[in-house]
Amino acid sequence: MNDQAELEAAHLRVAELVQSLHNRPDTDSDSVVAELAEHAAVEIAGAQYAGITLTRNAKDIETPAATHHWPLLLDKIQQRYLEGPCLTAAWEEKTIHVADLEADKRFPNYRRDALAETPIRSIMAFQLFIAGKTLGALNVYSEHPGAFGPESRNLGLIFAAHSSVAWNSARRDEQFRRALASRDTIGQAKGMIMERYGVGAVQAFELLRKLSQDSNVPLTQIATELVAKAQPASH
Repeated sequence: MNDQAELEAAHLRVAELVQSLHNRPDTDSDSVVAELAEHAAVEIAGAQYAGITLTRNAKDIETPAATHHWPLLLDKIQQRYLEGPCLTAAWEEKTIHVADLEADKRFPNYRRDALAETPIRSIMAFQLFIAGKTLGALNVYSEHPGAFGPESRNLGLIFAAHSSVAWNSARRDEQFRRALASRDTIGQAKGMIMERYGVGAVQAFELLRKLSQDSNVPLTQIATELVAKAQPASH
């Protein structure tokens, strides 16, 4: 009963963390994922370290957050051989549990180098549901074999679900802020063209679009450069 109460309290702390991230103004996705990794290492039973593994094309692996050098190194080993528990969790949409790296034979190249280069002996990886083509996993690590049990799995799944929601929300907010900034810049550039050449808004936008197409440069970049050139030089 006490274990159940502790698990429920941990669930509540995770929910409160995600809620606080949602309520924080202008929180960027890098800060969100870094904070989630730090809390995962603390909250998930048995974990000493935590990290996030991302892959966008099944070849290039990123580690946007890690609480220690070991998760970063383990992802480099996964990049080396394109195999490992974190990639498998991301690719196959499931939880991967390596109870004892010494005895686990599923990832032979990864296992050999991980044992040689790190003290990590047990790993649990949880698939993250990330919008778009990016695949990811939330991973926890321990230097001790058999560190993770059913309670680790239960809370890890909850943590991964909350992490996915929080991260996707932060990324959407960033995209929205970038879209607003781009729209404002394009509006300024249109206004400059309208004033300079005595044309309407539609004609001004068409001119921007033609400049973009002819130069093969994104429209937002064209607008940004026009606005920047119109600014008085600072001394």
